[in-house]
Amino acid sequence: MGFGWRSASEVSLGVETGISMSRPQIIEDASAKPETSPLPASESGDPGREITDRTLQARFRKRLLSAEHEFSLQVDFAAEPGFSILFGPSGAGKTTLLDCVAGLALPDAGRIAVNNRVLFDGEARLNLPVAKRQVGYDFQDLALFPHLNAKQNVAYGLAHLSRTARRQRALAVLDALRIAHLSQRRPAEISGGERQRVALARALVTDPSVLLLDEPLAALDAGTKSRILDDLRQWNQAHRIPILYVTHSREEVFALGERVLVLDNGQIIAQGTPHEVLSAPQHETVAQLAGFENIFDARVEALHAERGTMTCRLATSGTDSLQHAKLELETPLVRAEVGTQLRVGIRAGDILLAVVPPVGLSARNIIAGRLVSLEQRDVIVRARINCGVKMEVHLTLAARDALQLHPGRDVWLVIKTHSCHLMAN
Repeated sequence: MGFGWRSASEVSLGVETGISMSRPQIIEDASAKPETSPLPASESGDPGREITDRTLQARFRKRLLSAEHEFSLQVDFAAEPGFSILFGPSGAGKTTLLDCVAGLALPDAGRIAVNNRVLFDGEARLNLPVAKRQVGYDFQDLALFPHLNAKQNVAYGLAHLSRTARRQRALAVLDALRIAHLSQRRPAEISGGERQRVALARALVTDPSVLLLDEPLAALDAGTKSRILDDLRQWNQAHRIPILYVTHSREEVFALGERVLVLDNGQIIAQGTPHEVLSAPQHETVAQLAGFENIFDARVEALHAERGTMTCRLATSGTDSLQHAKLELETPLVRAEVGTQLRVGIRAGDILLAVVPPVGLSARNIIAGRLVSLEQRDVIVRARINCGVKMEVHLTLAARDALQLHPGRDVWLVIKTHSCHLMAN
C-alpha cells in the first residue's frame, strides 16, 4: 500500500522525494506508443450496462515484456460509483490495470475516461499527467514516509493548499478513519492496521474522482480487516465514486463487492455481482478462484426431467479396481443432451464424510472411497479421498478426531445434488 495520487514530478523523481514503489522488474516494449489502430472489442464487454457521468470507462491494451515472457493486458469495462472488485490469480494483470488508470503505465491503445474527463486516448494522442487525473491510489506495498508523522504523511499530497487547510483536511480524514489520536506518531510507532489506515487516508484526502486500492488488507488479521472493511463501506456510502479494489480474498469480494471482474492472463473472463460470478461460475478458472476444489470431466448419462436432475458419469483413471469403478453423480438438470461432455465442480466444504455406510439420507450421492491423506491447515483438515477420482474434503479438527480418521481407512462421501455445479467443458 502507499499513498494518494502523486504529481508527475514525484513519479519522475522518486529517489529524491523518498518514494518507494515495489514493482516487478518489467520493461515496457520500447516500441510501444499509443496507436491509432482500432482496439479489438472485448468479449467481456457489457454494452447493456448503464453509464453515468461518474462512471469510469476503460477500454485499452497494454503489452509488457520481461526476460521470461511477454504479457498482454486487454480490457473493456465500465465501473460505476461503488466497489468494483478485481479478482484473479497472481500475474493476471490486476496491478497493471490500476497503473494504467492512474497514469503510471502508458497503454498502447484505447481510451480511459471518468466523470466525462478523458484520462487517456491513444487515437487522439492524449495522456493526462498523473497529477491532473484526480486518482487516489493505495498501493499494495506500504510506502509511508518513515520520518513524517501520520498527519504529515496524509497531508503530503495537498501541497497546493494553505498550511491551515492541509492540516484541517488531514485531521478530518484521520478522524473519519478513527485514528486522529495518532496524528503525531510516526509509522514505526503505530501498529500494522493503523499504518494501513494512514495510507488509506492519504489516498482519500485528495478527494479523488476514482479510487484504486491494491490488496489493502492482505497483511492484516481478521479483526483489523473487519474494522477497516466497515470504514470503507461507510466512506463508499458517503462519497460514491468508482472504486477499483484488488483482492485475492473471497470474503472481501462478498463483503464489499457490488460488482466483480475476474481477470485471467490479461483478459476479463467474467463480470457481474459476486453471487452471479462466484456462486455460479461458468468458467473453470473462476470456479477454482471461487473455492471449487474438486473439478472433474463428466459425461451426461441420463436425464430425469420429472425430478429436475440428471446422471453424470465422472471420468476415472488409474490402475486399481477402485479407480476403475463406475462413478456417477446425480446433479441438477441443465440444458444438455445424453452424451454431452461437461465439467462438475464440488466445494470441499460441501462434502460430508462417514466411516460407516450412511442410510436414511436425503442426499442422492453416496460414494465409497478410501482415505489417502490428512493435512491440517490452521483449524481445517484437508482429507484426500480415492473414490475413482481424487476428491478433497474439508473437515474440522473435532470431526477428524471423532471419526478416528487415518490414511487407508474406508470412508463414504455424501454429496447433495445441488452441491454439484456444472460448467461447459
